[in-house]
Amino acid sequence: MERIYLDHAATTPTDPRVVEVMLPYFTEVFGNPSGIYQEGRAGKKAIDESREKVARLLGAADFREIIFTGSGSEADNLAISGVAWANRGKGNHIITSSIEHHAVLNTCKHLEKYGFTVTYLPVDKYGMVAPEAVREAITDRTILVSLMHANNEVGTVQPIAEISKIVHEKGVLFHTDAVQTVGSIPLHLKELGVDLLSLSAHKFYGPKGVGALYVKKGTRLSRLIHGGAQERQLRAGTENVAGIVGLAKALELAITELEENNSRLVEFRDYFINELMSRIDRVKLNGHPTKRLPGNVNVSFEFVEGESILLILDLKGIAASSGSACTSGSLDPSHVLLAMGLSHEVAHGSIRLSIGRENTKTQLDYVCGVLEEGVARLREMSPLYQARARKERSV
Repeated sequence: MERIYLDHAATTPTDPRVVEVMLPYFTEVFGNPSGIYQEGRAGKKAIDESREKVARLLGAADFREIIFTGSGSEADNLAISGVAWANRGKGNHIITSSIEHHAVLNTCKHLEKYGFTVTYLPVDKYGMVAPEAVREAITDRTILVSLMHANNEVGTVQPIAEISKIVHEKGVLFHTDAVQTVGSIPLHLKELGVDLLSLSAHKFYGPKGVGALYVKKGTRLSRLIHGGAQERQLRAGTENVAGIVGLAKALELAITELEENNSRLVEFRDYFINELMSRIDRVKLNGHPTKRLPGNVNVSFEFVEGESILLILDLKGIAASSGSACTSGSLDPSHVLLAMGLSHEVAHGSIRLSIGRENTKTQLDYVCGVLEEGVARLREMSPLYQARARKERSV
């Protein structure tokens, strides 16, 4: 049996149609875009056309509001540190949430070493930030609020449009990490109302190693990478032309096919969740039950270790994860799940299965069977589970 890939929240395979448009920029149109000769101008033309396409697809007012980066993490860093240093004369206070991606959290922690203060807002049991909590946290020293559009682990989608109105009423800049939502759910910059937005191509069937940051016209930003004048002097370095072309094409395909893909993913997601809940006892769905990403299924199995479940899945030909791919080397439980109120034990028994457009219901049925058998086997070896079972039988 072919392997079943259920970790699309970590990365997606590059669409062959995207690879096709990228190929000429490796061997044929290879000139440095900064060159004034024909080969260089051809590369610059490809970047300009891609920038215009991305701006149009996202609903940006001006193509110059799109800055290409090397990743979503770099886009987050540029947004947060860039705003912080450019606006330090106005204030030193940043607001974010306790469940952000580490690209945001670690950037904020780094800035704290240089005199910036950061408020890490709590979330409810679904991983949702309360808009009023944002309002109450803003002070006259606040220069930036950074909240993710949807969580990469549990899939909860935040009320970004509502929060952006509150933030702008206070005259503060607003950034959202939309790495999980761009190309996955309907999104328009005007409706969101944000000043900065990060995205990454490999989350929507584009290539790895390229992302982008939307920077609303008039937003002051300091550069992170010093050197040449590329990307409006905000990101020095010879541009990844092939990657940029691939990002634009992948975004075009994702948005064009969004409605069809999403209806299928939501159907599969809900079917998968219902099957797991009905076939295995003591399973908890993590994240909001309805306001979640189309393909996200994050569940906790009591009395078992998530890593053990993942090993069983891998041996059975199934790829899944315990949460963010960026923290896969850590033995600590998910900071997201702990912030949502889960105990260390339950958080350790959590896995994320993120469905993609190539998955089938037959595959999901197979995975349910493997999980049902695997969890039962692991619980047989758990003294705690056996003790609980005996106690319940005696009642």
